[in-house]
Amino acid sequence: MLEINDVHLHYGAAIALRGVSLAARAGAVTCVLGRNGVGKTSLIRAITGMHATSAGTIMWEGEDITRLAAYDRARRGIATVPQGRDIFPLLSVRENLETGFGLLPRGQRRVPDEIFDLFPVLARMRDRRGGDLSGGQQQQLATARALVIRPRLLVLDEPTEGIQPSIIKDIGTIIGMLRDRGDMAIVLVEQYFDFAYELADTIAVLDRGKVVLAGQARDLVAEDVRAYITI
Repeated sequence: MLEINDVHLHYGAAIALRGVSLAARAGAVTCVLGRNGVGKTSLIRAITGMHATSAGTIMWEGEDITRLAAYDRARRGIATVPQGRDIFPLLSVRENLETGFGLLPRGQRRVPDEIFDLFPVLARMRDRRGGDLSGGQQQQLATARALVIRPRLLVLDEPTEGIQPSIIKDIGTIIGMLRDRGDMAIVLVEQYFDFAYELADTIAVLDRGKVVLAGQARDLVAEDVRAYITI
């Protein structure tokens, strides 16, 4: 569903991505691993259209979307859960979820029942302000908000950052459930090796803006992967 071919990305004179190629398919989790500052978030910005690439192509469902704006990619079913959550703290949980309605046809502008099945805590807190939620609850809200647009590609940027272990386990379970439905491609950007390795179908390791190790998770030696993300 997603094919990234020889993508380069610059911030002024600084090179963030150097010839990155990556693929993600429906019914699978593609994990992008690496230390801080190696280009993981830049890759997400390239996929979602938040930053223009300097070279290379990004194909989505057979269409070249390299030059499409972020909102056009979102309309094509690409959703992201940003690092740091970026929920609206003064809006209620319900209002946060409804911010995705603008991308949907009028007849689909409702929060699917599945959202509250996946995140029961949000059902209990739907009238609570987003800023009053714990970090783990805000992460669940950010993920649920992305799912409201019924994405076919879900991109998550370090969803375990600053989250307590019990919520990390819940988020992992939800990602696995979404993968197993078979109709969604998932790109998971992480530093937490054990969490990512347990979920990954394929792995790509970034270092200094380049893919230095990639393949099916079952074919890669865990210690080889870990060596690139251990500080």
